[in-house]
Amino acid sequence: MRKGLLATALAGLALAGCSQSEEYAASAPEAAADMAVQKLTPAEGEAAAGSVEPAAIPVSVPKIAYVYEYGYRVAADRMAALQRRHAELCEGQGPRNCRIIEMRTSGGEGDYASGSLALEVAAPKARAFGADLAKVAGESGGEEVSSAITGEDLSKQIVDTEARLRARIVLRDRLMEVLASRKGSVAELVEAERGVAQVNEEIDQARSWLAEMQGRVDFSRVNLSYASGSPAGGGFLAPIRDVVGNLGAILGYLFATLIVLVTVAVPLGLFGLALRKGWLWMKGRKASVPAESAD
Repeated sequence: MRKGLLATALAGLALAGCSQSEEYAASAPEAAADMAVQKLTPAEGEAAAGSVEPAAIPVSVPKIAYVYEYGYRVAADRMAALQRRHAELCEGQGPRNCRIIEMRTSGGEGDYASGSLALEVAAPKARAFGADLAKVAGESGGEEVSSAITGEDLSKQIVDTEARLRARIVLRDRLMEVLASRKGSVAELVEAERGVAQVNEEIDQARSWLAEMQGRVDFSRVNLSYASGSPAGGGFLAPIRDVVGNLGAILGYLFATLIVLVTVAVPLGLFGLALRKGWLWMKGRKASVPAESAD
């Protein structure tokens, strides 16, 4: 009997090893997860005729991981302050409700600057938190110019991973029972010990996957981007607006060109003037030599 149990457990381990190369989330049978038979119970208060109504079948809530994207336009000299206020707003919610993942700022010279802030916000509060972010931006002289919400349904991956985890725990328990009984050949016991180690590794991996996916469901990702400047406009005034906005750069290029011309033209002009004077002197010298010879 023990040998039969050991053979069954090792066969299950071999089958699991053959399916190891398949995609992790899709490796578990769907039937083991969400096809359980629901029992119907009579409703309270039967009808006069004696008929009974079945209770509603419970429906699992989809597990969706949301990502919120917000873009803000703000003056370059106010961008850092707005970014800090958004970070402080997150920290004020506490680590159980909001966490700062990444914060970046670049530029800050002249009228150009850009930045980003990545947060993780408790899913039930994410939408309201987005409204608070827009309010803070308005108080800091900025405006929200873009927003987007995307979601990924992780229900199937979570159910499949839970089914895989339950199957591996059952297999591990069978192998542990075989090892505890010490029934079987030495080779079979060694193989069972290796199987326990392999199954424990798969169990840890499945639990890690579950924790990561559940974390994405419980905490929504909120990505904030900051940029300075005004949007490009069309129409008759667009070229004029562009020229006025780039007037400082145009004047800078003009003065730079003048400096280059002066730096190059003055030495070349002096050198050319010296050559001309030398050529005129040599020409006058040659003209005076024949006159002296005639005398």
